Amino acid sequence: MAELLEEQPFDPGAFVVNPSQRCPCLLLLDVSASMSGSPIDELNAGLVLFKEELAADSLASKRVQVGVVTFGPVETATEFVDARDWVAPVLKPKGDTPMGAAIEHGLQMLESQKATYRSAGISLYRPWVFLITDGGPTDSWRNAARLVREGEEKKKFKFFAVGVGQANFDVLKQISVAEPIALKGLRFRDLFAWLSSSLGSVSQSNPGDEVKLENPTTPKGWGSVV
Repeated sequence: MAELLEEQPFDPGAFVVNPSQRCPCLLLLDVSASMSGSPIDELNAGLVLFKEELAADSLASKRVQVGVVTFGPVETATEFVDARDWVAPVLKPKGDTPMGAAIEHGLQMLESQKATYRSAGISLYRPWVFLITDGGPTDSWRNAARLVREGEEKKKFKFFAVGVGQANFDVLKQISVAEPIALKGLRFRDLFAWLSSSLGSVSQSNPGDEVKLENPTTPKGWGSVV
């Protein structure tokens, strides 16, 4: 069961002030005990950079919405909110790795937000779902994998899986349609710089357009193919 933090959900009335189309970006972040020390510190630093770079992009700051779900246990760290108003949470390591429950909770949260857009008449870019983990699921994950694959097939979202350190890539390959990416070292800041830049490019396009993204697995990139 997901634990909700004390935070007010996005106010649909804000669409009156900012009627721009939206691109929701859902971050599914592993904060299990194995992330203690440098990994969680670097992840937090990456989130701060992500906030700063999105906020500095005048278009992305009002078109990108960020939501964060952490797991170990599953919690909604931040509801979906415009990037210019989003505050990077300070994450602390705890618990195990209920990845399956986190994915299911996050996708439900995303569908709820999409319904909010529809009711307000707001156009929608294809959402991004970004999973980052340094381990393997400690719960049942096959239903989550089914939901991811069905969602990708119906173009409900784009799902990215990033493994850190000793992440279980065998399982990640069964969850993600796209090939999982291994983070080089603890280059979270480079990852989030790439993510903010990519979302900035998306926000400059029209909903439905295909946007060519910089390959993060080049020799100078932050990731590698497993």
